[in-house]
Amino acid sequence: MTEKPTLSIGLIGSGFMGKAHVFGFATAQKVFDLPMQINLHTLADINDEAAARATQEFGFANATSNWRDMLTNPDIDVIDITAPNALHKEMALEAIAAGKHVYCEKPLAPLAKDAAEMAEAAEAAGLKTQVGFNYLCNPMMQLAKEMIEGGELGEIRSYRGLHAEDYMAHSDAPYTFRHDPAGGGALADLGSHALATAEYLLGPIVKVMGDCVTAISERPDGKGGRRSIEVDDIGRAFLRFENGASGSIEGNWIATGRKMQHDFEIHGSKGALFFSQERFNELHFYSNEDASGRRGFRRIEAAPDHPPYGNFCVAPGHQVGFNDLKAIEVAGYVRAIALEGPEPFSFRKGLRIQHLVENIQMSSASENWVDV
Repeated sequence: MTEKPTLSIGLIGSGFMGKAHVFGFATAQKVFDLPMQINLHTLADINDEAAARATQEFGFANATSNWRDMLTNPDIDVIDITAPNALHKEMALEAIAAGKHVYCEKPLAPLAKDAAEMAEAAEAAGLKTQVGFNYLCNPMMQLAKEMIEGGELGEIRSYRGLHAEDYMAHSDAPYTFRHDPAGGGALADLGSHALATAEYLLGPIVKVMGDCVTAISERPDGKGGRRSIEVDDIGRAFLRFENGASGSIEGNWIATGRKMQHDFEIHGSKGALFFSQERFNELHFYSNEDASGRRGFRRIEAAPDHPPYGNFCVAPGHQVGFNDLKAIEVAGYVRAIALEGPEPFSFRKGLRIQHLVENIQMSSASENWVDV
């Protein structure tokens, strides 16, 4: 048996998303037959103490407080960036210049022009990239896409997408990097997921009309004072798709009571689909072809019939989880690096989402439709 080549990872950051990426790496190589063996090589964090603690917790071999140390290490193949958004561009460009593949959490960069520079640099260097949009890795998302493309809904007429949470709902929630005027706001943070899902399912969006609202005008600055807020707490947009459908999306981080409402509803001439991330092992389907008196949304439950669910469990109804979606994302990226498949969600695709976000913001400011 031929020994698999090793893919060594250098991770920047040990917060929630850093841990989610580690879960993804650890699970992916256990449940998938990957073309490469993943090696958790080095973890970089804000100081030596934090790096050493996270390295031990996450199972990396080495720790550093200087992320640039990883760029000069020839044993590291991938730089995985889970640092704050404003740092993504600098880290990614330096990693690309050092010849490293780059895996980066969303948003790719605060501004579309920065994301474009990152995408172009990676493509020119022939390196593989990945942006963290793991909700798209759900087997139910793939099933919905197959049903739409297979004509089971008929002509698609309308779409509604929503990503709502409540982690900024309290006016005393402090100012964070997510409130930075460059690239911050609910539309960029959460609406980006709704936009990615909309285009994944229905194809290109060609026209937007935005409405971005700041509901909480100031927040604690962490130093005993208050700081003015310039970004949106709720970002909404009407959409027109290339296929003729119309619709809307919303990103909302002050949706009291909602923890993870990443939903969509699609209406076609023959049927409809409904999905909610809060019950993301289910897809609900309505068909006009059902007999009169028997029509209604019926639940399709995730099962081994919906790849790659079967890699995680042999029985239907037992459910996959959020970190399993990260494992599916990692598996796709590893195959892309090994030249066994396309990049699941490259920097170029991450740029596309940032471009849509900025056009919606521009539309909101001008109160006009904007072609994208």
